[in-house]
Amino acid sequence: MPIEIIRKFFQLKSAAGILLLMSAISAIVVENSPLSDFYSKLLHSSISINISTFSIDKDLHHWINDGLMAIFFLLVGLEIKRELLQGHLSSREQFSLPAVAAIGGITIPAIIYISFNIGNEATLNGWAIPTATDIAFALGVVTLLGNRVPISLKVTLVAIAIIDDLMAIIIIASFYSSDLSINYLIYALVATIILFFLNNRKVKNLLPFIIIGIFLWVFVLKSGIHASLAGVLLAQFIPLGSKDQSPLHKLEHSIEPWVNFIILPIFAFANAGVSFSGMKINLLWDPVTIGIILGLFFGKQIGVMLFTYLGSLLKICKLPSDITWMQYYGLSLVTGIGFTMSLFIGSLAFTDPEYQTSVRLGVLIASFFAGVFGYLTLRFSTKSS
Repeated sequence: MPIEIIRKFFQLKSAAGILLLMSAISAIVVENSPLSDFYSKLLHSSISINISTFSIDKDLHHWINDGLMAIFFLLVGLEIKRELLQGHLSSREQFSLPAVAAIGGITIPAIIYISFNIGNEATLNGWAIPTATDIAFALGVVTLLGNRVPISLKVTLVAIAIIDDLMAIIIIASFYSSDLSINYLIYALVATIILFFLNNRKVKNLLPFIIIGIFLWVFVLKSGIHASLAGVLLAQFIPLGSKDQSPLHKLEHSIEPWVNFIILPIFAFANAGVSFSGMKINLLWDPVTIGIILGLFFGKQIGVMLFTYLGSLLKICKLPSDITWMQYYGLSLVTGIGFTMSLFIGSLAFTDPEYQTSVRLGVLIASFFAGVFGYLTLRFSTKSS
């Protein structure tokens, strides 16, 4: 009987979202319990790979974020490529939609944060915190709705979040990184050229792509840029092929259950453990906290909706025919889930513990309300099929 219940659970369209949410809640509970020391030691336990003079030495937390999540980004990259070539993003207007929305979702939150922190150089450094979208948790909220959500809405959200994350990687590399390795960036470029050559020669065997993809991941990791970028890059060179013999479809279907039911729950448990220690009610009026809350919750939805509306008026982009403006508004709310990505940028922007507490408070409040209101808006604006 228990096995049958488990089997039925994993057949639910919302199963992946439920697992993600349960893992996140578990992490928060553990971090604020007597088990917090064990949780911290576990995530910071070192794991190294040594081959002759070459070595990669990272803690478990980094292996999850840089390693496992590269596979997640490979999956969403494959989905985006498929939709660009033969799906909901195949027309110019639909392809332009996520780009326009992402620009708005970065610009307006940054302006809001800056307006509350202008004149204070120390806090102004956190301007990029509310510009981020946590693609895993945003997608998790949409997944909770199962088949109520049109595929085109999910694809649009993924595309916006990917562009958002790529922008975040560029922002981090430009404003918060000082140790980029030019040599490894060149090696990564060479690996990318080889992938292009394999794709151009219409190689159908996935093995060469995977081998070069592993090298690409190592080079991107060593370059100092977030290694998840390697997954997105690799996906763009996997051949679509014919419908019956598609390397892209084969790889996508092979890794999807691993991503949904293993990688994402592990990621959530490793990253959602936010401590409530030091959070006080007076921090709600701190310019950093206010800038993040208003930037993420209001700035994201205003930016995405405003830029999309202007883009549609100017014939630059248009909504897919099966998405209503109310559903799209629900999507814009969900992009305000900055969570782990915003926390990560915050850890780079501030070293002062008090500012970091303000960041945690602002990101948690904004992400919570963005998730709840986004879920409710999408639920009541869509029908179960």
